[in-house]
Amino acid sequence: MKNSMLKIKNLKAQIEQQKILEGINLTIKEHEIHVVMGPNGSGKSTLAKTLMGSPEVNVTEGEIYFKNKNITHKEADTRSHLGLFLANQYPTEVPGVNLENFLRLAYNTNHLEKGKLSVLQFRKLLRSKLKVVDLPEEFLERNLNEGFSGGEKKKSEILQMAILEPSLAILDETDSGLDIESLDLVFSAIRKIYEQTNMALLLITHYDRVLNYIEPHYVHIMRQGVIAKTGGQDLVKIIQKVGFKKLK
Repeated sequence: MKNSMLKIKNLKAQIEQQKILEGINLTIKEHEIHVVMGPNGSGKSTLAKTLMGSPEVNVTEGEIYFKNKNITHKEADTRSHLGLFLANQYPTEVPGVNLENFLRLAYNTNHLEKGKLSVLQFRKLLRSKLKVVDLPEEFLERNLNEGFSGGEKKKSEILQMAILEPSLAILDETDSGLDIESLDLVFSAIRKIYEQTNMALLLITHYDRVLNYIEPHYVHIMRQGVIAKTGGQDLVKIIQKVGFKKLK
């Protein structure tokens, strides 16, 4: 039997004085794939930020359990060390921070139980992950996301996921802004990483096209800050016919 990886109970949250999450209940088990869809303003990205511990979000009610630990009010770095990962919809550019050095620091910080890797040991690991994400080695010499195209930023995020191998990866609209070729490369990499590990995935998206690459166990529809409906992939076909507003 699979263990619960993430359990959200009646989660309510706001940004400044605006209430956004109005009572989220969700359970994700080991190695499950969950897709969250919904119209603009339904709270999808706020849910991702809340799960990762963004300081701009204020949890007013409810609880978040990750690996049976209450992380409702834990800092983002604590959640990361436990194995929670967020690929942002709009990755931040960090001038002056070399991508390879950033990845090595992140790996060594999040995998203390394995012991720190030397520069040479990490580079060997990194080369194997570059192949999965289909990135050239020269990519590592650049600063984190600085001057990257939209597709390169998304690949950089997935490379981080491949290196860290989190227990649960939250992908917030990773498909947005990608052309067909980049979409195929990015989601093929996500699928490979998922298949090679025991991680669970929570994919947040507007579009059903990601289902061409990822087969979810559950699809959730968010509306007005709550999960209004849960089903399988057949639920997406209904949305295609009637849209989010007319979905009962």
